[in-house]
Amino acid sequence: MSQSPSSTGAASGKGSATRLGVLLSGRGSNFLAIADSIRTGRLPGAEIAVVISNVADVPGLAAAQSLGLPTALAVSKGRTREEHDAELIRILRAYNVDLIILVGYMRVLSPDFIAAFRGRILNIHPSLLPLYPGLHPQQQTLDAHATESGCTVHFVDEQVDHGRIILQRKVPVLPGDTEETLAARILVEEHIAYTEAIARVIRGDVSAH
Repeated sequence: MSQSPSSTGAASGKGSATRLGVLLSGRGSNFLAIADSIRTGRLPGAEIAVVISNVADVPGLAAAQSLGLPTALAVSKGRTREEHDAELIRILRAYNVDLIILVGYMRVLSPDFIAAFRGRILNIHPSLLPLYPGLHPQQQTLDAHATESGCTVHFVDEQVDHGRIILQRKVPVLPGDTEETLAARILVEEHIAYTEAIARVIRGDVSAH
């Protein structure tokens, strides 16, 4: 069950800061990097309005609670995409969210959700899109014998790992790399890239169209 805005202290109206709604399914390391960027002033003009998980008892949700941020649990298991996404829409609107940030959110969003927040949903993917969309992009990179990889922050549309690219950061693929070692190297760049991408969107430097 999701928490109500009143139970978590969400503001009743929009302030001057861009209100971020974070969706996650696991550890939320990119969420923590974004939260730290806001705290230290490297991401001015943003605040985290709510952190939502579709899975109970994940580290990312616990981390958000430890930071005193509003959280909500909207369990997806056993529900259709449409049913679950309708709940997400209700929660995000209740918290007056301006921009939705996907951080390891392991579900494909429904067309209704995309339509409700078109041009206001960001995702990060650990490859240099349009190369290697979908699952296990690091292993796809290694299987292709590519010499470089990286991460891509992009606007979300109805296609998986598709939509206008905001920015990319590259890393070399090293001899002897495994899926795990390459993923770890890319993750360092993800933490930098997501903050910069959100800043660009907030400044109006880039849009989905």
